[in-house]
Amino acid sequence: MIKRFIVIVALFLAFTAEAQENVSSPYSYYGIGLTNFKGTVENRSMGGLSIFSDSIHMNIQNPASYGTLKLTNFTVGASHDRIKLESDEASDNAKITSLDYLALAFPVSDKVGIGFGVIPYTSVGYRILDTDEGSASLLNGRGGMNKVFLSAGVAITDELSAGVDANYNFGNFQNSQSINREELQYGTTDVNRSDIKGFSFNFGANYKTDISEKLNLHVSGSYAPSIDLDSENSRTISTIDFSSGTGRTIESRDLDLIDTQFEFPSKLTIGAGIGEENKWFAGAEYSSVGSSSYEDSFRFRGDGGTFEDASEFSIGGFFIPNYNSFTSYLDRVVYRAGFRYDETGLMVNDESINEFGISFGLGLPVGTYFSNANLGIELGQRGTRDSGLIQENFFRLSIGLSLNDKWFTKRKFN
Repeated sequence: MIKRFIVIVALFLAFTAEAQENVSSPYSYYGIGLTNFKGTVENRSMGGLSIFSDSIHMNIQNPASYGTLKLTNFTVGASHDRIKLESDEASDNAKITSLDYLALAFPVSDKVGIGFGVIPYTSVGYRILDTDEGSASLLNGRGGMNKVFLSAGVAITDELSAGVDANYNFGNFQNSQSINREELQYGTTDVNRSDIKGFSFNFGANYKTDISEKLNLHVSGSYAPSIDLDSENSRTISTIDFSSGTGRTIESRDLDLIDTQFEFPSKLTIGAGIGEENKWFAGAEYSSVGSSSYEDSFRFRGDGGTFEDASEFSIGGFFIPNYNSFTSYLDRVVYRAGFRYDETGLMVNDESINEFGISFGLGLPVGTYFSNANLGIELGQRGTRDSGLIQENFFRLSIGLSLNDKWFTKRKFN
């Protein structure tokens, strides 16, 4: 299994290195794009909650979960988005299919577990055509930031666990603007590219205790401090012959730009919930993101946009009729639901760009050791039609696998 996982990771890294477009949104023009990763399919189906952890599922959002892991867990997820973009003047449709995460975790002792994997974390993807009398301007953007992570968690006591993620962040952002005027034979294309890289960390803690004979209390928190990422910048200006209909390049000139750094924001997450073991769980979570740091770092992008600190709110949970039923498959299915509301911190034309989503999901038992095939749907909205902006209504279908196995177990013979 480990050899297959290494091959899959190598292919996944090659795919993400080619600036996979995981989003189709004009709002991804600002900063370093839209945050694409909001948890595994299991977490996202509960509004993105990262509070809940158990011994058989990987919780990529909080590294403390590895300390209670009892089985080797391989998880992978993909999604398909359908988006309707509307303004006061026009509307359009888009669809995107993407890989969302790939990870492997396993216990190395009764109290210590480790995990590693790769996540396409943020995404840029837009195509905007602006026409006026006798001229046309086309804006294109693609790219994003990816994370390769190595995580470790330890169960300090039966109730308290803690962990840390070490992330290597890499990716690139490519933004181009083509301008063509009717009275001129030639137009211009201006391409800006930034290649980023750097390390970051995320620290987490989980606390679980009995509050009655049946009920458990879960309290969770994580903190990722702000860090500086390196950015290698380049710019190419080309003269284009649009009259031929093929956009033939007449002349191209590369400009030397200085390499810079930008501050990737801090994030603090806290949450709590109650539940009955192997039966049900309900919780709420709040995150604060220091995204105002983008304001100084990305002034060369995002005309008309500013940044302030962001907030994220989530509520959700799950229900299992009877997890060990031998007579009914439906009784062993995990039923999930949740809601989230994100104040993204982005302001365009003095309007706050907020986002919300309502999610539902199923965890379908497959194979042995409580493995699951997970399905999730999310209906949501981003942005507004006020002040001449665009409102996005989206539908996301997510599919994930959470496969368990036993490693490092000595075989016994009678």
